[in-house]
Amino acid sequence: MLQVLINGMVLGTVYALIALGLILWLAVNATLAGISIQLIGVILFVVGVAWLVIEIVQSRAVAPRRRAVVVRDEPAPRDREMY
Repeated sequence: MLQVLINGMVLGTVYALIALGLILWLAVNATLAGISIQLIGVILFVVGVAWLVIEIVQSRAVAPRRRAVVVRDEPAPRDREMY
């Protein structure tokens, strides 16, 4: 199975859902007890694309932002003298 990592997230399931939806939508021409297999394919495809968009948006939001950090290295003040 194809697995692609975006910030540690595995997207293989999303791609499999999209592929299955496209196959059912475009390649299968059948109905099962009044249920259109093509409609199920469209639903799976739309859910897969929505899931992929949500994962990409979340990975962009969680990505750490680079900031300039200034650290001062000052000696600690002493309260009393050491003998």
